[in-house]
Amino acid sequence: MKSTLPSRLLAVALLGALSAPAHALSTDKDQPLELEADSAEIDEAKGLSTYAGNVVATQGSMRLESDHLIIFHKGSKAERLEAVGKPARFQQLADDSPEPVKARAQRMEYRFDSEELLLTGDAVVLQGKDTFKSDRITYDRVRSVVKGGAAAKGKERVRITVDPKAREKARDDKKPATGADKKPAAGTDRKTPAPEKKPPATDKKKPN
Repeated sequence: MKSTLPSRLLAVALLGALSAPAHALSTDKDQPLELEADSAEIDEAKGLSTYAGNVVATQGSMRLESDHLIIFHKGSKAERLEAVGKPARFQQLADDSPEPVKARAQRMEYRFDSEELLLTGDAVVLQGKDTFKSDRITYDRVRSVVKGGAAAKGKERVRITVDPKAREKARDDKKPATGADKKPAAGTDRKTPAPEKKPPATDKKKPN
């Protein structure tokens, strides 16, 4: 099953849950949202929308892959989103980096009231060679706070890897170019006028 125009509820849910972390690519929100799954069931009475079997949601650079995607809602208001996989995977480009932000976990959950994204079960968030690993990772959209391990009520230690060379290279790539394309200082870009040519001297004889 493939839908290029999924329900308004799904669009609102995915956009709210997945487009904010790590300064996500700002143009993604203007791209069409597409969903593929082996099956889909929308039960308005129970407030459940369930998508199962090789679920793939894409919008611009954003891509979410899972075995099951469930949206809990009341009427047209989404309350919670759950993506389950072995593992569930997410990736998206960011405005401030050429490297995509990637995440994977056995379970991803987003609560719309607290605007918190929760990754559980072998959770990993990475960008380039930088990684953040734990059994439980939370991201608070409102405060832009990431927690892992005991701080996120997890049972495993947090393992963080930072590649300083990659960060230094990224900073260098952002520096403005210098040298040949440098503009001349104000008032120095005028052309120097060519020297005035004098008429050749003539040897005039005085009359006798």
